[in-house]
Amino acid sequence: MSSVSSAPSGPVVNGDVSFWYAATGLPEQRPPLAGDLRADVCIVGGGYTGLWTAYYLKKAEPSLRIVLLERRFCGYGASGRNGGWLYNGFAGRGAFARRYGRPRAQAMQRAMDAAVHEVVAVAAAEGIEADIALGGVLEVARTPAQLARLAAFADEERGYGETELQVLTADEAAARIGVDGVLGGTWTPHGARIQPARLARGLAAVVAGLGVEIHEGTPVTAIHPARGTAPASAETPYGTVRAGHVLRATEGFTAGLRGERRTWLPMNSAMIATEPLPPEFWARTGWEGREVLGDFAHAYMYAQRTADDRIALGGRGVPYRFGSRTDSDGSTQQETVRQLREVLGRFFPAAAGARIDHAWAGVLGVPRDWCSTVELDRRSGLGWAGGYVGSGVTTTNLAGRTLRDLVLGQHTELTALPWVGHTVRRWEPEPLRWLGVHGMYAAYHAADRQEADGRATTSPIARAADRIAGR
Repeated sequence: MSSVSSAPSGPVVNGDVSFWYAATGLPEQRPPLAGDLRADVCIVGGGYTGLWTAYYLKKAEPSLRIVLLERRFCGYGASGRNGGWLYNGFAGRGAFARRYGRPRAQAMQRAMDAAVHEVVAVAAAEGIEADIALGGVLEVARTPAQLARLAAFADEERGYGETELQVLTADEAAARIGVDGVLGGTWTPHGARIQPARLARGLAAVVAGLGVEIHEGTPVTAIHPARGTAPASAETPYGTVRAGHVLRATEGFTAGLRGERRTWLPMNSAMIATEPLPPEFWARTGWEGREVLGDFAHAYMYAQRTADDRIALGGRGVPYRFGSRTDSDGSTQQETVRQLREVLGRFFPAAAGARIDHAWAGVLGVPRDWCSTVELDRRSGLGWAGGYVGSGVTTTNLAGRTLRDLVLGQHTELTALPWVGHTVRRWEPEPLRWLGVHGMYAAYHAADRQEADGRATTSPIARAADRIAGR
């Protein structure tokens, strides 16, 4: 098969938040806060976590006055930049099993399985068009060491109650998606491809229609707990919102809040999107099921076939900026673009010369123990959810429903899940966290190179990096 014609190596667009906004343009911001307000619930952050929480709270108690504050516009952060993986993975399952017992971790896994289909159902019921394709998750192994991890992963999944996971031979995996050099794969139905920005914009419109007050262009600089008769509050340059509950839903941007610099580390993830690829490419490659695609490398990749027949592919790139700094409107380094293009060429040699129409980056929240959490402290009036470590598209929905139950004082199956109230220590000060994160990913890349050169078992370098990271 002839490859797609060669094109310049640089992206046509770098940044501009993400490719997902290219078709519709960036949304016009809703008006900012115009002075002090009192509310029942104040939500800080207009990504998926904040929007789902507002949605489920307003549906459950329409009388609640809910105010949502967003620094830029709803979906500006990871919710509008991610890889479009609506799937059942979540951060911390093994740690939860060790700390709270396997049955509680299994309950969390069942809740995540159901959450995939909850998002699909709500989008359909609310008329949110987000290019959703319920094609499942295909993860492939391309080296003997990855194949060994695939087998261990399949055993682990079964141990958590997974009954629908399929272990695929090389031919079976390639029949789904024609990845070059594939040795085997796994497939689960608990996954869907989405267009992330369309989901965020559609959900924001629905939430506003329910009567939630959304103020965009309103950065929150500090969150204060309740003291005496004074309620909890969120402080902005334009006024202060005081509320019975203030919920932090800031994920990768949490470090920008006063006193939160070491709470969650803002990990960078970057993506590229090719030009639309021709029919002859897809005729050979397949991908008719629109599965989301990942692999078993240590520095793993993630990809999808978009609704307009591009490959959108991502990976870590430069993993962390010193001092927990974040990017400028999604711009990423040319070296990261080059690395992602190399991954594209290794997986799909026929697309190696495709034009890269867009490159972008975003940050995701990483707790020190790599476990996502939900919390509500009734004494202080403060709550939060996040630390999804890149698995937030589905987890945010579960978080929103869990925060709803916690705010309403309901004891449910969701509030009994092990991530509720899970405590995490803070990250080390600089320069230790910069050195640690960059050292960890250097080790993962070195381990992947060893395994690509023929090492048949997982590199001890990767095992050491896992221990140092506390994963």
